[in-house]
Amino acid sequence: MLKALFPGSFDPPTNGHLNVIQRICDVYDEIFVVVADNPSKSYAFDADERVEMMRELVDPFPNTKVHLWDKLVVRFAEQVGARIMVRGVRALADFNYEFELSMINKGLSPRVETIFVPTDPQFFVLRSSAIKELARLGGDISTMVPKSVADRLHAKYATS
Repeated sequence: MLKALFPGSFDPPTNGHLNVIQRICDVYDEIFVVVADNPSKSYAFDADERVEMMRELVDPFPNTKVHLWDKLVVRFAEQVGARIMVRGVRALADFNYEFELSMINKGLSPRVETIFVPTDPQFFVLRSSAIKELARLGGDISTMVPKSVADRLHAKYATS
């Protein structure tokens, strides 16, 4: 059974994230979407909200499970027996960052391989920071995130 991880903060989950998940579901037998919770980072949504959103969004994919994790992601991979970590990339800047991270992970856990999956072109410029800023300013984010996520973002920033 081929198991893969798809880690990220998912703050918020975007259509680009879903695009990558949908595509890797056809390749791997079991996908673990790992929602990172880093106490040194500031998130728009708390960990439970991000996990809840991701669980709702991946519900149509029966081979996908969502987990919250606050430690090294390679340790999660070892715990569940996954040897593949999938990282979505949009541009060269993403690749540079992700490549460096993959080298660190490889040093920590040589059995875990990182696979880079470029997003489909229509999701090329989706950055969570830009999406949050657009939502905060009342902009249209309907093509960038699923409707349930857009509703949560608008509700969050309407009360801020």
